Amino acid sequence: GMGENVIFTPPFWCDYGYNIFVGDYFYSNHNLIINDGVKVSFGDHVFIAPNCCFTTAEHPVDPEQRKAGLEIARPITVGSNVWIGAGTTVLAGVTIGDNSVIGAGSVVSRSIPGNVVAVGVPCRMMREISEEDKYRYPLYNGN
Repeated sequence: GMGENVIFTPPFWCDYGYNIFVGDYFYSNHNLIINDGVKVSFGDHVFIAPNCCFTTAEHPVDPEQRKAGLEIARPITVGSNVWIGAGTTVLAGVTIGDNSVIGAGSVVSRSIPGNVVAVGVPCRMMREISEEDKYRYPLYNGN
């Protein structure tokens, strides 16, 4: 499913496409990869910076199982008003809550709650988003 005002800046790569669900006002910059073996969903007003990867695939650590071709896929859910920083990788089974910001270069291997700034490898919550964040940009606070 595709919402209104959706932009995928090329190049964009996916496995199937039909497992990707995008809300309204979605923007992805260059080189987005979505391995959509199962559902990958994005809410409204999601920004994705360049060189990000969302992968639903998981492979066994055991080499015999891997050689035998065992593979599973777990869904990824991204809420509304989320910003994913450049070069971020989001792994299978992860949910990112509404209003959160994922810092550049993060590897999101566990779910991230809403209303937080999270960053790192592995990605961890750094702080909650607060009213003070409204005044970080002089253009908008009259300075």
